[in-house]
Amino acid sequence: MTMQNPSWLTFGPAIFLVMWSTGYVAAKFGLGFIEPMTFLALRFACVVVIMAVLFLLLWPPLPRTRTEWGHLAIVGFLLQAMYFGMCYMSFSAGMPVGTLALILAMQPILVGLVAPRWAGETVGWVQWAGLVLGLTGAVVVIAARSEIAPPAPIGFVFATLALIGITGGSLWEKRFGVSQHPVTANLVGFAAGLVGVLPFVVTVESMQISWTWQLIGSLAYLIIASSLIAIGLLLAMIRAGEVSKVSALFFLVPPLAAVFAWLVLGEVMPPVGWLGMFIAGLGVFVATRKEPEPSS
Repeated sequence: MTMQNPSWLTFGPAIFLVMWSTGYVAAKFGLGFIEPMTFLALRFACVVVIMAVLFLLLWPPLPRTRTEWGHLAIVGFLLQAMYFGMCYMSFSAGMPVGTLALILAMQPILVGLVAPRWAGETVGWVQWAGLVLGLTGAVVVIAARSEIAPPAPIGFVFATLALIGITGGSLWEKRFGVSQHPVTANLVGFAAGLVGVLPFVVTVESMQISWTWQLIGSLAYLIIASSLIAIGLLLAMIRAGEVSKVSALFFLVPPLAAVFAWLVLGEVMPPVGWLGMFIAGLGVFVATRKEPEPSS
């Protein structure tokens, strides 16, 4: 018997897209007042404290085996330390919000290549067509934006590592993830992320913080919207649907992120870039539509 997905998850994609897109802008905005890994460690530490308090109040069930503990920690490290850490480093290297979002929208390409063997799914020709469209749109946007202010090459290296991190975390969660209480899952995941970034904070950065209302507001938004709500929705959607189709939602993030970056940060996207955004959005529509059932 097939399990019915909870009704509230119907609104999950829309909420996730808005919060994930604005998270890019909030992160780059806050990085004007703090070093990247210090910012991330502070964010993770706050989330861990919140989750620890909730854990003591609710006493949710814990993972039953060491293997389940390990899977939670691995997903937490990949999604928190590697993905977010490399995103912040890319921003620090001058990567525009829209360009980084487009690079990370390539996640469905990697998922589509790996998912059949890794998660036991099949990716049909309709999805592949959508993924190719999305890739084409991304190339157009990156080329158009680079004519205005080409970012440093190291920014693309960090962006690629972030892409590997979120792809790996999504696939690992799909294959090995076991339904856990959200407080337990978040506590373990963000603790793993904090442990992953602390060595870089101590050895590479000065840990100097310019406490301003802009930094506090950015940090608060990232903790509540990005860390608590968006990550929880992402994992819930991965468990409820096919990983390749859930990942295709990321094609819708770049245009939203680019709009918010223009409004808040003044990052301009050339007209050709918006054409590329449209092509990528069309790729999402194609990649996520259901293929017709074969007639019997």
